[in-house]
Amino acid sequence: MNKFVKLSSVALLALLGSCGMKKGPQGDVVGAADRPQFNPQEVPFGMVPCPGGTFHMGQTDEDIAASMANLNKQVTIGGFYMDETEITNNEYRQFMDAIRQDSIDVLGEEYVMTELYPDTTVWVRDFTYHMGDPLMEYYYTHPAFDDYPVVGVDWFAAKYFCDWRTKLKNTYNKDNGMAPMPNFRLPSEAEWEYAARGGRDMAAFPWGGPYLRNSKGCMLANFKPGRGDYYSDGYTYTGPVGAYFPNDFGLYDMSGNVAEWCEDAYYDAAVPVVWDLNPTYYNDKEPRKIVRGGSWKDIAYFLETGTRNFEYQDSARSYIGFRSAMIYLGRSSGNEF
Repeated sequence: MNKFVKLSSVALLALLGSCGMKKGPQGDVVGAADRPQFNPQEVPFGMVPCPGGTFHMGQTDEDIAASMANLNKQVTIGGFYMDETEITNNEYRQFMDAIRQDSIDVLGEEYVMTELYPDTTVWVRDFTYHMGDPLMEYYYTHPAFDDYPVVGVDWFAAKYFCDWRTKLKNTYNKDNGMAPMPNFRLPSEAEWEYAARGGRDMAAFPWGGPYLRNSKGCMLANFKPGRGDYYSDGYTYTGPVGAYFPNDFGLYDMSGNVAEWCEDAYYDAAVPVVWDLNPTYYNDKEPRKIVRGGSWKDIAYFLETGTRNFEYQDSARSYIGFRSAMIYLGRSSGNEF
């Protein structure tokens, strides 16, 4: 007998058993009872689906730096969700407000302030002979910048945010009798690149490319268009998230605004080493971690979907932020979202 038909029969017997009939199951393997209900996975708030698929990971244009660190390789990525924008100052503030008292009680205030609070001094320290004082004072604290991407957080703080976000969501699910959601986490480098292309295989930029302006002459990202020119795109420094057109997956600012932390450690030869299914390069002994996408202070080369870059895991910068990802549990048909 087909097990799915049999399970229905068992359920019927259990129901009839309350009327005096014989109860089941009768020595059969039917699965553990009292499992929480898990309907098709919901799209987490603020995220967009990235259907699984196969693409060519790696450089799509000339290797200007002659690094030989991103040769092309066809890989397959399972379905996942990604934040439609970079995590904003105000979203990060919710995290800080929520953990401040609990963390102070356990770890001490010094830990919270030095390890997790955005380092606002990056606006002064990152650039020599630069008037960064106003941004140091206002960028994270003033409501004018609430919808701007958070910066000044290192790789560890970004991962801690993802852990807290997981606990926040699953505490709610548990209290309401729902199954837990998968963990929020940093995207792998391969997931990030796949998402940045938005289904456009070998695309130089999230919008396709190779040009940086649309047909009306408007810039398509926040970056450094030319030597000494930071303003032609409309913003001198960062801009509010979602200010430019999204890619075909519905993701904003995958190029420019701020570069983004990824899960992977950096290794020049990672591409030929990692597997071709959901590749991720883990190495706890390697302090260099992948950052992708380029930022407001970078030239167009760093905005390309195939350009690899890194920063040290304990370094906070005025041009690096992050966004979260979550795996999709289910058949990756491309239509499951």
